[in-house]
Amino acid sequence: MEQQLASQPMQSLWLFVLAAAALAVGLLAVMRRRRLPLPPGPPKLPLIGNMLMMDQMTHRGLAKLAQRYGGLLHLRLGFSHTVVVSSPDMAREVLQVHDSVCANRPATATIRYLTYDRSDMAFAHYGPFWRQMRKLCVMKLFSRKRAESWTSVRDEVDAAMRTVALAAPGTAVNVGELVFNLTMNITYRAAFGSSAGDGQGEFISILQEFSKLFGIFNVADFIPWLDPLDLQGINRRLRAARSSLDRFIDCVIDEHLANPKPADDPNNDMVDEMLAFLGDGTATSGDDAQAPFRINRDHIKAIIMDVMFGGTETVASAIEWAMAELMRSPEDMKRVQEELAAAAGGLDRKIDEGDMEKVPYLKCCLKETLRMHPPIPILLHETAEECEIGGYRVPARTRMMVNAWAIGRHPSAWEDPDAFKPSRFADAKDAPDFRGNCYEFIPFGSGRRSCPGMQLGLYSLDLAVAQLLHCFTWELPDGMKPSDLDMNDVFGLTAPRAVRLVAVPTPRVSCSLV
Repeated sequence: MEQQLASQPMQSLWLFVLAAAALAVGLLAVMRRRRLPLPPGPPKLPLIGNMLMMDQMTHRGLAKLAQRYGGLLHLRLGFSHTVVVSSPDMAREVLQVHDSVCANRPATATIRYLTYDRSDMAFAHYGPFWRQMRKLCVMKLFSRKRAESWTSVRDEVDAAMRTVALAAPGTAVNVGELVFNLTMNITYRAAFGSSAGDGQGEFISILQEFSKLFGIFNVADFIPWLDPLDLQGINRRLRAARSSLDRFIDCVIDEHLANPKPADDPNNDMVDEMLAFLGDGTATSGDDAQAPFRINRDHIKAIIMDVMFGGTETVASAIEWAMAELMRSPEDMKRVQEELAAAAGGLDRKIDEGDMEKVPYLKCCLKETLRMHPPIPILLHETAEECEIGGYRVPARTRMMVNAWAIGRHPSAWEDPDAFKPSRFADAKDAPDFRGNCYEFIPFGSGRRSCPGMQLGLYSLDLAVAQLLHCFTWELPDGMKPSDLDMNDVFGLTAPRAVRLVAVPTPRVSCSLV
């Protein structure tokens, strides 16, 4: 008994020593982590940080900063941390090694309001709800089995060819406007069905206002206590824009509810597909096997905006850039047109879907276009917790800006990176792939937040460019030389050409396009 009592203090002492040692190790680990520096970056001013550099927050401006500070650089905008990723090796760390930590999306006050507090897929935080929304989009909206989306591409591309064919001989065509209308018609028809076509003009106006609001600089995003003052009048515009969208899509939803289609109807549009999951109140995650996934009207509206923005400007910009790069490189243009004629068996018919497997050089040209002009030049992510990247400390809720434009032109990954050289993709075994596993070439992102509509977008891009080049020859107007083409871009959600491409078409195929 006495021995047991004597051993108790010793046991307590050992427990205390072990606890103290564990605490010391933990404190040392925390102190070591705190000693990690933030990534390098330009000097910061008190309170506002680097906000005076907002004019440099474009894909080109950030690429120049990366040349000075490296592939991972830190900016502080007001009270927010921002880390810019501009090299393939740092992109791999963010999008592969730390994919789960960096899988959230940052959202400005404007984006949160216009997406019904992240009720969409593009800006929803990573988690059960986002996984179900992505599954819905991949399986129901962008699936190759969904005939209406893919049929709309073929039909609208044919309609665009008729528009060009009806132009007066020798008349210049605004290619930029042509392809924007093409992609708008594709996504509008896929989303709403042909029955809603009468309201397209109204919806385009709503979309244009949303686009302006998404791109506007709101000082309250970086200094939050200024938000109630609404110094720029942004909150008033936000309320008006969302009210317009509510009126428009509520009418579309009501029309679809009044005229329901069978679930297996091949002509179901995206609204039809989403109404199958419509419930009352808030959405459910669907994690519980006994509780099926449900969404509400706000989720339908937010997803429609994702589809319209993701499927219109991005694809239109890629088509226009591809045409501009090929017109600037007549030898490549000639080679592609010869390849298309051979695939179609001559010039007696248009290109069809089955011919697209016979045009490898066209595919190389389109890959090179996506390398030089990624549809979304800067991919936005946000850290869910503090992490270490490249030997630097990245705080929780840091905005990660992955500069896909700079990475696609990084000299460590690409020889002569600013030159249009489709032949660099000719070797199928060694050529980089854009599906997210080659971090020097990420036009559609990578990892969990890669673009779910990539296949449909690529199909639209491939078929539109193939038909434009096969059905017509194109010449620059007013005696312009290829070297005279303005190849500057404008930064925004996408990076379209600063000057719309205008060219004179001449019918090339002998079959009727009208």
